[in-house]
Amino acid sequence: MLGRGPVSYEEVQETGFSHGFGTLEANRELVEWMRHYNADPSHQRKLQFYGFDSPTDMTTDSPRQTLHVVLDYLCSVDESLAQEYRSRIESLLGQDAAWESPAAVLDPTQAIGRSPEATALRIETEELISELLVRRPEFIAKSNERRYQVATHYAVMARNLLNYHATLAQPSMKRQERLLGIRAAMMAENLTYIASREQGRGNVLVFAHNNHLKRGVVQWQWGNETVSWCPVGSYLHEMLGRRYVVIGSAVGESSANGIGQPEAGTLEARLTSAPGPVRFIPTHQGQGLPTEEMAALPIRSGSKKNRSYIEPLGVQSFTDFDWFAVLDTTTYNGWGHF
Repeated sequence: MLGRGPVSYEEVQETGFSHGFGTLEANRELVEWMRHYNADPSHQRKLQFYGFDSPTDMTTDSPRQTLHVVLDYLCSVDESLAQEYRSRIESLLGQDAAWESPAAVLDPTQAIGRSPEATALRIETEELISELLVRRPEFIAKSNERRYQVATHYAVMARNLLNYHATLAQPSMKRQERLLGIRAAMMAENLTYIASREQGRGNVLVFAHNNHLKRGVVQWQWGNETVSWCPVGSYLHEMLGRRYVVIGSAVGESSANGIGQPEAGTLEARLTSAPGPVRFIPTHQGQGLPTEEMAALPIRSGSKKNRSYIEPLGVQSFTDFDWFAVLDTTTYNGWGHF
């Protein structure tokens, strides 16, 4: 994004995005606009683009790539020690396909995160983190603080990823809830790291589903079970305090995305009755409605056609978010995230 990368968008759309998001035209437009902005010498402060989700959604990544970043750094500051760690770690990693088995998402017996090799790998990763912490002054002097911070962050991410794999392999009534909580904590860790890297350069704009960035608690129906966990926004609220501001998005209707008109009397119906087509509404004003009246408002139906539109606005939204961005409609059809 700083003008030093591949020439064409096609060269980054597969490696720079996951889940097929690189094929979305909106992301192409964003990346090309950022490239053009950064190429202008009059813009002294360049824009950075980060991904912050954990690699644990539909399948869970092997820890190999994450650990290799740490080992490559260690090689630059202590080659002999890095060779020792690499030899032990490579012997424990095994095949990536075993770590990334889609069957492990639903069946803990298909996960390898509690095998003797995986357990030993968790210990090696803990020792790797300890090595980085104990020798911090020495390693920074041999490299620089930014490279050291990157390596340490990747080491912590490898630890978290291995803990996720271990939870995948553990039968439990709370297994799904635990996995979603670990994912949220990993995302929050990534975002606080990004914020620390950008400190002094400007604000960090984060884009994700409402249910990731809101405060409070998320509830989700998983088969016959209702699971609850703290989303990323709850962690960031505690970590960053008033430095964290979250804007919830809502839409009146969108036939292109399988979202029908809100029922009469719902919060979305009230908000979209105000002049539009777009409204930017501070939640602290409460829209002039007493708390009791807001609590009595009917909740809009979710969308059976759009799996991402799963939690319409309600009275709790006034504390979960600082602002609402409310649109009459959207015609863009591409993995709608509300």
